[in-house]
Amino acid sequence: MQNIDNYDFTNKKVIVRVDFNVPLNNNFEITDDTRIRAAIPTIQKIRESGGAVILMSHLGRPKEGPEEKFSLKHLITDLSEKLDTDVQFADDCIGNQTTEKAANLKPGEVLLLENLRFYKEETKGDEAFAKKLAEIADVYMNDAFGTAHRAHASTAIIAKFFPVNKMFGYVMSNELKSINKVLKEGEKPFTAVLGGAKVSGKIEIINHLLDKVDNLIIGGGMMFTFIKAMGGNVGNSLVEDDLIDTAKKAMKKAEKLGVNFYIPSDTVAADKFDNDAEKQLCQAGEIPDGWMGLDIGPETIHTFKQVIENSATILWNGPMGVFEMENFENGTIEIAKAIAGSTSKGAYSLVGGGDSVAAVNKYNIKVSYVSTGGGAMLELIEGKTLPGVAAIEK
Repeated sequence: MQNIDNYDFTNKKVIVRVDFNVPLNNNFEITDDTRIRAAIPTIQKIRESGGAVILMSHLGRPKEGPEEKFSLKHLITDLSEKLDTDVQFADDCIGNQTTEKAANLKPGEVLLLENLRFYKEETKGDEAFAKKLAEIADVYMNDAFGTAHRAHASTAIIAKFFPVNKMFGYVMSNELKSINKVLKEGEKPFTAVLGGAKVSGKIEIINHLLDKVDNLIIGGGMMFTFIKAMGGNVGNSLVEDDLIDTAKKAMKKAEKLGVNFYIPSDTVAADKFDNDAEKQLCQAGEIPDGWMGLDIGPETIHTFKQVIENSATILWNGPMGVFEMENFENGTIEIAKAIAGSTSKGAYSLVGGGDSVAAVNKYNIKVSYVSTGGGAMLELIEGKTLPGVAAIEK
């Protein structure tokens, strides 16, 4: 496996899998350029080291072939500005025109290929399709952490055509470093803060983290499955009844391993799922019938903050309540602030997963590292091997 920092890119054509799956509005303007900004250092490093760059990515989920709203041509202006060069565009990702444009690329030039997912072969991990992508370059680089958990043609299969000349870009290597720092090298006490709506999406993570963490904090809608498992009344709150046994087992496992398992003691309940609902504060296991918990209460916030403030390593995934509604965002704000406070005092904090990242951006919170790939990060935390990582490392 090669390294971006010491590889000689002189006169090499480098095909880079980036994650330019960015949101566009109805005028095809980018509404959040985080993922593009993240990839710029990688692209500039290749250009400054004498290489030419061929960029490939997917955008959205096109159903049948090319669709205007999923065309990567909408990114050219923004990308050209960020790279301070005229980015060329191939209106297909394979084929004669693409091959020709790639062949004529000079050192320092950048070519963006059209959406990979206009071909079903991409998501099917088709080898012949991967070979066509590989043929136009000398070097393969994967910098798309957000899709590293998918065994697609451009993220995993293509690597076999580059037995030696393959490597990670900066986004990928930084993501892997930060997750390793938390899971393998994290200083104690290590606290994981898990929120979000459902236990089902997090149970693998809970099980995998229990033998690594000192403290496990549970918030968000998933807390009610645990509260019901402990015999509490949760009213109309979100509960996954089929996971009550699983929740009980997780709590038993935590006890056996000596992990502090924190479940909210109070909640802000509402009479309906609405920002303007009537609300009341109640004990988390004593929610009246017809009411639902939509945020953690002040007593819980106080307890959670104390744990976070005394932590050396913090992993946060998932909000504490329905933070999109301002009447139920207080728990998430307070926990985000506590994590930022702990970070400023020297703790290492990693935040990942769409909603947590949105919260960090919304409240402008400073943490050690924000992961760009929700699903990929969660699979790594579950202890899984990511196809996009394995393809480069082997």
